[in-house]
Amino acid sequence: MELIQLRCFLAVADELHFGRAARRLDMLPASLGRHLKNLEDGLGTTLVTRTTRHVALSEAGRDLLQEVRRIVELADGLEVRARNSHREEATVLRIGAIDSASIGLVPQLLTYFRQSNPEIDVSLHEQKSIRLLPRLLSGSLDLAIVRPPERRDARFVFRPLCSETAVVAVPAGHPLATRDSLTPTELADQPLIVPDRQSRPHSHDLTIKLLLEAGLTARVAQIAEEKHTIVNMVGAGLGLAIVPRWSSRLAISGVRFIPILSLDGQPMRRLHLAAAWVRSTRDPARDRFLRCLDAHLDEIAATA
Repeated sequence: MELIQLRCFLAVADELHFGRAARRLDMLPASLGRHLKNLEDGLGTTLVTRTTRHVALSEAGRDLLQEVRRIVELADGLEVRARNSHREEATVLRIGAIDSASIGLVPQLLTYFRQSNPEIDVSLHEQKSIRLLPRLLSGSLDLAIVRPPERRDARFVFRPLCSETAVVAVPAGHPLATRDSLTPTELADQPLIVPDRQSRPHSHDLTIKLLLEAGLTARVAQIAEEKHTIVNMVGAGLGLAIVPRWSSRLAISGVRFIPILSLDGQPMRRLHLAAAWVRSTRDPARDRFLRCLDAHLDEIAATA
């Protein structure tokens, strides 16, 4: 019996869905299924019954659930205590951030942080939210700037920061490139480049929902994963893309970034950012960073 097997069982028990449970643990569904099967083989009983349409705990799974949860919580507590002991003396703060935050928010903030905390080195790691949260749990990151998930894992603290403004990336030679602003209706017949939903659910859903709310269907011409790739595709004339305003700092030639307005004429601010860390962990360096963030957030968020 291994701890990862117990974590897989708990994730399935909580989600009752193998895909969501796998995303929560940042692994492939097939890998999660193997861990669960190995746990069941080791215990000599079926814990989860599943068909193509339905996942449920067996009687044995229901009987063992609370005990497994207690074991995992004890293991997590040991990790937290060990991490707290290490962080009391640490002088390197390891921060993860999604791409737009690493372009727009973190560089501005680091300028202020280094002025007031020159003794603390900061290591920045750029990744997607679904990759950053597991790294917090593993102890390889101390803080992450992420898109807060719809289903919040109780092991994390999520502190809301700000909401980024959505803009439309348009090829410079496109007829819409001369506009000062756009509405979702004007994107109805345009080929759109959208992020892959599995890796970037917030950005993907923003594009789809904006058109659905206007009674329209998005014309998806291309799916890509990385923001830099998406904006480069726009520059190559392959389509338009709805991206965070901070993405305009990528400075890719041949692309204009135009505000997209809601029906009441206001900029779209639907891409939320939050600071996340593991609950109950002590970290003086992280707390100093958060205080610096609080002091300068309004100023920085005005550019989002």
